[in-house]
Formats: sequence, structure tokens, C-alpha cells
Amino acid sequence: MKEATASSTQLLRQINSDALLRYALQEEIFTAGSAMDATGLTRATVLGVCDGLVDAGWLEEVTDGDNAARTNKGRPARRYQLREEAGVVVGLDAGESHLTAMVADLRGRELGKRRLGIDSHVLGRAGRGVRAQELVSRALEDAGCDAGDVLVTVVGVPAPVDVDGMSPGGGEFWTLMNSGFAPLLPGRVVVENDANLAAIAEQAQEPSANVATLLSGERFGAGLIVDGRLMRGSRGGAGEMRFLGAVDNKLVPDEGGSDGLGALARKWARARIHAYDGPTVLRQVPEAGIKAEDVFDAARRGDPFAMDIIARLGERLARIAVVLSSLLDIERVVIAGGIARAIEPVLEHARSLLPTDSGLPVPALVASRLGAEAVVRGAVESALARIRQEPTSFHPRAARS
Repeated sequence: MKEATASSTQLLRQINSDALLRYALQEEIFTAGSAMDATGLTRATVLGVCDGLVDAGWLEEVTDGDNAARTNKGRPARRYQLREEAGVVVGLDAGESHLTAMVADLRGRELGKRRLGIDSHVLGRAGRGVRAQELVSRALEDAGCDAGDVLVTVVGVPAPVDVDGMSPGGGEFWTLMNSGFAPLLPGRVVVENDANLAAIAEQAQEPSANVATLLSGERFGAGLIVDGRLMRGSRGGAGEMRFLGAVDNKLVPDEGGSDGLGALARKWARARIHAYDGPTVLRQVPEAGIKAEDVFDAARRGDPFAMDIIARLGERLARIAVVLSSLLDIERVVIAGGIARAIEPVLEHARSLLPTDSGLPVPALVASRLGAEAVVRGAVESALARIRQEPTSFHPRAARS
């Protein structure tokens, strides 16, 4: 009976500590009174839990003399704040052609960031892991931290990922992208699909009950928020756009399967510029150097060759938006990733093609304001969410030997 009582007391203390830590993570400086109002705990419990969290290294007591708030008896109120040195989180966007690492404090403020261009197919799984490890170390140095400060590292990869961080077998590309990062990176390491992380970042910026966030640079992938919850699927395959290969190749030849809008803009421009007999500013760019941004910029200037490519991309995006809206009742489609800053001409054309006579609202088509940082910022947000969910399951820096 005594063991059961001790266990219940310990569980209650953990619940109270978690509740108070969640409050501390969202406040700057707080008093016992404000914590009581937010958590529903008694004053004695709040003060006892705060003392425990100070000893554990999560909190520190704030003392600044005459400026301190006072209790109703005239005594200075005890005030607390989260210890800045308690820990940091790391977000890593481990794309096919780049790595981006970001270090943030426990309130999500950026402390350091590094980006590196890579060729994953040359590096292989082991090489991707080593480069990621090196990049995270440099970002931590920029932030004035080391590996021991990291509570959570979240890695975004362009592959379906289940709840255990694993990608389905049988796909060489997925195996390469999900390169076994966990043993190489600091803190508790979580691997997640990159489009899902982009969706988490967009949701933090502008909450929406039903939204699809499309990463559409080299490959199409969607992070899906339906009824306010991220869809995953049993093997992490929700949002994979593999159906495009079957549908497009049957109905619209040369559409590129699961190629993203950026990849298609580049490929179509390079492949068709010789056959095009009209004037185009894209001939001023070496054929092998034509990028998607060049095509979008030329279209904005009225280049007919580029505008034709934009029209085809808009048609493709409109079809995808209609499918997502019809199946999942999506209200908003966000184009994220590095392509977002240049995608407006495609969005304009796609909007003009959305059906208005179906009796159902058409989804809004918008570009992400996060640009190329959508995935890495989603990784940071995901890391912070894990800490908020069960804060006392992590060990702050001061508590480590």
C-alpha cells in the first residue's frame, strides 16, 4: 500500500511539474500567483514545484529588488523564469540537394543556422549522415552551444516516415534519404517527412483546420492537415503524390509523374527551347544552366515561351488542388519550399482554372511566406512541441553529469 501511495505521489508531482513547465515555456517572467491562475494549482504546490524545477535546472528565480511584484501582504512576490541554459533544439532539413541546420532556444528563437549544398547520390547514406553531423556541429558553434545542450533534434527527409522514424523498404531513394541519422546527431533524434514538417511550420504561422502544404521543388510531396490534425497513414505515406505518375502519364503525356513544379519548369525549358522558333530571353542563359526561377522571371516579363510553361504548370497545379479538395475537403493549398518566392505566376494561372460551378468552394492557392526555411522551421516547431508535450521526460543541461 505504501508503494502504491509513493507511486501516486510521484505521478502527481510529475503531472504538476509538466503543467508548470508548459506554462513557463510560454511565459517570460511569472509569479506564483499567475502560475496558480494558469494551472489551477495551489500556492503551496506551485512554490514547491518551482523549487523542484529550480533544483532540476529548468527554472531560475528572478530577483531585482524594488521592481519586483508584491503580494497582498506587501512582501515581494517570488518570480521565476525558464533558464536560458536549460537546453536548445535543433531542426535539420536533410533534402536531396541541400542540408539546412537551425539551432533554437526553448521559445523557438533562432540562435544559429547553417546551409550546405550536397549531392546525395554521390555521398550515399553514410556521407549524408557525416555531412549532417558536421553541419549541426557548426550551427551549434555559431549559437555558442555544444551537443550536450541539445534536448531534441528533428530531421526532415523527402521520404514517407512512420511513427518510429522508419521509411518503407524497397525504395532505394527513400532508403538513401532516410540515412540513419539517429546515432550521429545530438539529443533525442526524431525523423519526420519533410512535407509534414512544412505543414507544421505553416500551421504555426496561420492555423487552419484543413490545409495541404505542397513541397514542389524537385518532387511533389504534401503535408496534410485535416480537421486540425496531421495525417500520416500506417507507413507514413499520407501526402505522397505517387498517384500523379499513374494519372498524368495516362491522361497528359510528359507531365513528369511526381516531379515538382520547379523540376518541371527547368526540364521543360531545357528540353523545348531548341524546338521553339519564337524569341525568348531564356536563350540568353546557357541551356544547361536554366533554372525554374529563370522561367518564372521570364514569364513575369511577358516572355511567350516561358508563359507557355507557366500555363502548363498552372494546369497541373489546378488538377492537384481539385483532387485534394474533392477527397479531403481541403480549404487552402500552400506552395512551400525554395520555389515559393517565385511561384505566383503559376498560382495566378491555376486560380483561373479552378472550377466555380461544382457547388463547392474552391481551395485558396497561396505561396508560403517561409520560403526555403519551411521544413527546417517546421522541424524546430516539432521539436518544441515534443518538449511541451512531456517536458519532464527531458533532462535540462544543469541536471546532466
